[in-house]
Amino acid sequence: MFQRRMILTLALAAPAMAIAPRLAWSGHSLPPEFRSQLERDANAPIFGNPDGDATLIEFFDYNCQFCRAMMPVVDAVLAADPGLRMVLREWPVFGEGSVFAARAALASRKQGRYADFHRALMSQKPRAERASVLRVARSMGLDTQQLQRDMGGPEIAQHIQQSNALAEAMGLVGTPTFIAGSDSRFGAISSTELAELVAASRGN
Repeated sequence: MFQRRMILTLALAAPAMAIAPRLAWSGHSLPPEFRSQLERDANAPIFGNPDGDATLIEFFDYNCQFCRAMMPVVDAVLAADPGLRMVLREWPVFGEGSVFAARAALASRKQGRYADFHRALMSQKPRAERASVLRVARSMGLDTQQLQRDMGGPEIAQHIQQSNALAEAMGLVGTPTFIAGSDSRFGAISSTELAELVAASRGN
């Protein structure tokens, strides 16, 4: 069972306009069982190298404008680092549309299209709601009837519940939050800072 409460200190790593405060855990490391929950959840989608020597976790919401802005940054870091394994944590915090989008994205795994669907949802301009999510799914050739049936699967509810529990236990303040090793970043950051976060984790 993971630790229910961790003490976090919040220190600004950049001016307030950059909205990129740094979250640092006291004690300099996460408890092993907690780190395992974050990095090795078999029910979480993986990007990059599944056998990589570094793991980056992102908590995100499809209706978070900064999550959308970070998608090309994330892709650039993944492309530049063949040893990077990235864990995606669907954390829908912006209402019912976000919950629908998260459930639909997770359900798309049954059709082998999670990565494409994830990027398409992040790239769309409208707010993610039932109608816009299904429109994106249809445009990609997904079977939307199967998608909606699969959205009720227990593994999908479990993933979202786990994201909520992990975020609450760590005191996360919002999306996107990136975690690597024992450090993390919140908000829109540069590819350089994201790569540095990953590089530092290799020494943890």
